[in-house]
Amino acid sequence: MTFDIDMIKKVYERYPERIAIARQITGKPLTLSEKILYTHLWEGNATKEYERGNSYVDFAPDRVAMQDATAQMALLQFMQAGKAKVAVPSTAHADHLIQARVGAEADLQEGINKNSEVFNFLSSVCDKYGIGFWKPGAGIIHQVVLENYAFPGGMMIGTDSHTVNAGGLGMVAIGVGGADAVDVMAGMAWELKMPKLIGVKLTGKMSGWTSAKDVILKVAGILTVKGGTGCIVEYFGEGAISLSATGKGTICNMGAEIGATTSTFGYDDSMRRYLASTGRQDVVDAADKIAEHLTGDAEVYANPEQYFDQVIEINLSELTPHLNGPFTPDLATPVSEFKEKAIANGWPIEVEWALIGSCTNSSYEDLSRAASIVEDAVAKGVKPKAILGINPGSEQVKFTAERDGFLNSFRKFENARIFTNACGPCIGQWDREGAEKGEKNSIIHSFNRNFAKRADGNPNTHAFVASPEMVAAIAISGRLDFNPITDTLTAENGEHIRLNEPQGFELPSKGFAVDDNGYQAPSADGSSVQVNVSPTSDRLQLLEEFPAWDGKNITGARVLIKAFGKCTTDHISMAGPWLKYRGHLDNISNNMLIGAVNAYNMETNKVKNQLDGSYGEVPAVQRAYKAAGIPSIVVGDQNYGEGSSREHAAMEPRHLGVKAVLVKSFARIHETNLKKQGMLGLTFANEADYDKIQEDDVVNFLDLDQFAPGKQLTLEFIHTDGTKDIVMANHTYNAQQIDWFKAGSALNLIKQQEN
Repeated sequence: MTFDIDMIKKVYERYPERIAIARQITGKPLTLSEKILYTHLWEGNATKEYERGNSYVDFAPDRVAMQDATAQMALLQFMQAGKAKVAVPSTAHADHLIQARVGAEADLQEGINKNSEVFNFLSSVCDKYGIGFWKPGAGIIHQVVLENYAFPGGMMIGTDSHTVNAGGLGMVAIGVGGADAVDVMAGMAWELKMPKLIGVKLTGKMSGWTSAKDVILKVAGILTVKGGTGCIVEYFGEGAISLSATGKGTICNMGAEIGATTSTFGYDDSMRRYLASTGRQDVVDAADKIAEHLTGDAEVYANPEQYFDQVIEINLSELTPHLNGPFTPDLATPVSEFKEKAIANGWPIEVEWALIGSCTNSSYEDLSRAASIVEDAVAKGVKPKAILGINPGSEQVKFTAERDGFLNSFRKFENARIFTNACGPCIGQWDREGAEKGEKNSIIHSFNRNFAKRADGNPNTHAFVASPEMVAAIAISGRLDFNPITDTLTAENGEHIRLNEPQGFELPSKGFAVDDNGYQAPSADGSSVQVNVSPTSDRLQLLEEFPAWDGKNITGARVLIKAFGKCTTDHISMAGPWLKYRGHLDNISNNMLIGAVNAYNMETNKVKNQLDGSYGEVPAVQRAYKAAGIPSIVVGDQNYGEGSSREHAAMEPRHLGVKAVLVKSFARIHETNLKKQGMLGLTFANEADYDKIQEDDVVNFLDLDQFAPGKQLTLEFIHTDGTKDIVMANHTYNAQQIDWFKAGSALNLIKQQEN
């Protein structure tokens, strides 16, 4: 079954004309990324060339996707927009709120029992407004999108940073905050700064233990967690063509970890095979008619340095397996070098848990290759030393893998756990026994992120990222320093054996199958559907408008916290047990910045209350400032807001009365989320000024009343000894975004314009 085939055909119909005009205007051959961007301009055919990294552009995405944790806030905002139905095809997916603890069936039922109020809310809102709903257990949003909705040359946005996974089928798919999704669902343009372009040329072909995951682990090591910020990464070359579609998806998925706007690949035979195998031959037929437009022009790929802002070349024939981590996904180490590095850094070598799954690596191909390692170990009489946990990507993948025997392969390890088709441990939804002890330990997983506390809540868990094949091998050995290419294992009979190279299947030879994929279609007319939110609920809360700016300078503000070092959205608004409050802004605001390290005492969740000089938890101190009518600001370091797209990290400080966030640099999505919620997101003109900010400072904005595009803002920091420092702050607000600030939020402005 193909969803929205008529929409896809309409997109393809406009491709030849729009690309011809874009080529004429730019006067050059086009990359795939440019073709998709120029074909999705809100204005229609291009009338001018947009400057990469500088021009703000209005786009018209083809569809929207939301996962349950972010969909709550996105849909609560959409309900305020006054629309009867979404303007573009949209879906919501229940995948984040199911905890991994015992096993698939028990965990799924417990998740439904605990979250029935939220699931019923999402089901009814989707039914009312024409949104497809994928029920709990249906699968992880990005795998379900790849299997059902992604199409070559399309543009979509999603309220999750790993929306970029759909680049595996040649889309420009971008993670956003819920307010952005509301714009598109309400039939409005979606704004994005024209991305710069990074080209990654893949030559050669992988073999042996190397997998698609190793490509992005290598790229992350090259570009770091912020090297892709403001850029689309476009993969091309013979090596790219040799990869499977789900392998391409893995690479695009983890592009979020380098800060990339998105990543993508040109349309090729692997995409044709995957689309046909997942029941979408009609998409293949439509795409083939314009296939020349669904990849970069030949001249671009022949001379990439002339058309990309940066070019990286990787020879897949020489690429070897990697382990990335701990605590950051860009610390890349080839497996052959890991033992020496682990010893030098004092990383725990023994592994108790190894986890396969997440939106990054939970495809049929991933499971089949990992299962081959398990089968080989069983045949050779080797028992695993670590517990192996598996999260299939979707009910369709799980059903097919069960039919074809791969899940039974994993069950041959007595301590293997097959978890629900959901995010689980990848996002902190893992009830790991003993994690509360805080013991120093290591785990390995095939996920995308490995920030401290992310998987199990233990800050001392060292998490390492690898391919599913490597995860399986290390689960068997029980040691991070095991290199399956060179090292041997001891079988039960004392024989020293070596594991065979992984073998797998790109696609199921019998085709995919599923009894119930978990999809709920919306009512054709949802006008009579009732959406009820109890005023006494602690899970859901209807939103109130944020107040508009009074037009005056902010004066007498206090520094709530000066965050030291890495401050991701996990630090600003933790997931894990806090996921249950994602639909209740006031309750979830109690986790605001509790994971950030206070630069003044190097502790978390302990800041000075300048009203009485005491120290308290960050949310409590901020609530005291709000009650006293005192504004505050947050100061941060580099790449502030890295990680998830969760707009709660912007909405919570807005709700509690923080006026501005002043940092050395922002991650893209978080900066946009701040703007959408009517916050001031500012960067130091001189990064060294970060060091001048003192704990007891009083902060005055001197020229906010002259807020204008391209004009710096001047802040005065008055110290307790009477001295002061003047700090210049840069911003990237354009005229429309300043209007959001003036109105109090982008949603406020939408409602004003509607009226």
